[in-house]
Amino acid sequence: MNDSNGLGFYLPGAVLLLATVLKLPALCRNPRDELLRSVCVLLALATAVFACTAIPTLIAVNRITGVPNAAAPLVFSLLTAFSGANIVLILHWSSTPEEAARARRRSRLCTLATLAVIAAVNTLFLLGDAPEERLRDLDTYYATTPYIREMILLYIAAHTTAAVTMTVLCRRWAREVHGGLRAGLALIAAGYVLNLLYDVAKLTAIGARWAGRDWSVLSIQLAPALASVSALLIATGFVLPLISQHVTSRWRMWRRYRMLRPLHQELRTATRHSIGLSAGSWTPIEIRLTQRESDIHDGILAVNPYLHPGVREQALRTELDAGRAPDEAQAVADAAALASAVVAWEKARSAAQRSAPPTADMVLTSPNSPQGLVRMSLALAKSGTVRSFRQSAILESSSL
Repeated sequence: MNDSNGLGFYLPGAVLLLATVLKLPALCRNPRDELLRSVCVLLALATAVFACTAIPTLIAVNRITGVPNAAAPLVFSLLTAFSGANIVLILHWSSTPEEAARARRRSRLCTLATLAVIAAVNTLFLLGDAPEERLRDLDTYYATTPYIREMILLYIAAHTTAAVTMTVLCRRWAREVHGGLRAGLALIAAGYVLNLLYDVAKLTAIGARWAGRDWSVLSIQLAPALASVSALLIATGFVLPLISQHVTSRWRMWRRYRMLRPLHQELRTATRHSIGLSAGSWTPIEIRLTQRESDIHDGILAVNPYLHPGVREQALRTELDAGRAPDEAQAVADAAALASAVVAWEKARSAAQRSAPPTADMVLTSPNSPQGLVRMSLALAKSGTVRSFRQSAILESSSL
């Protein structure tokens, strides 16, 4: 799985490096954000893991240091640090504001344990003797060598502990959430289950070596394959909730933007200060939605002097008598009053009326919230009561 040119490791590492660089400005703006800091550390360590586990890097480290297999404790240390960073990230990610202090304590404990394992791994390597360079089968080749054997077993034990911890944390949290986050946690847990199988394959190969048998294929071929699929599942699990949240947020904004169209169309002639979207069809939905809501509020202010509380009250009574829910009845009443006011405003404008009626207090209640605006817009498009009041206003206006 680890090709001799290392492209299978360098390319994902480059992507992770880019993601790390893109996150750094946010970290500089919010250096005390523990979740953001954990994400940046995780991305940086993941980049280092992919870069340092490639065969060309292993060879380069051994050559530069002049120590055969010097890359082994480096890789074991990075993988241990990455496992610890995963746990720290999950602890911060899953904690509520009330649990933040406890999450910090657990994170410190995890960090200290990780550093202790890394120190022990490097100490054992220094105490041991591994004179022959082994790039792919170090685990089984030195399975009986004093200190090197303990170094390998310590790394696998730490890796197994992290895998069990992450699986438990993810499954426990997944029971409390839904949607993309739950799916992401399920993928992370599945990835760490494969990590456990990776550890089992490694330990089985080592055990066979102790028994005088050669099952190194488990360590050289099966374990790396499991690790590759595991890395893919874990990376997808971390990314999926972010993508899901982004897509869901954009979809909701587009949906609200579309549902506000009838209200925007109703007020299009009364909106006097709307500006064109400089980016045209490339304009982000956030800007589109903000401008549409701003246009709607400007239009309501323009026709406000022509809003009559009596019209609204009459429409409200009609809806309530028909058994409509209070929120929907208010939205229909507001829409009916607005439709009547727009007719009166257009009549006054066409008559070149120089002075508008005295500005009245705000009659409508729906514009006070985004949900209210949407309900009001839907009422303009669908309500027979609104159509009836608009038609009555048109007839009254034409008879004057």
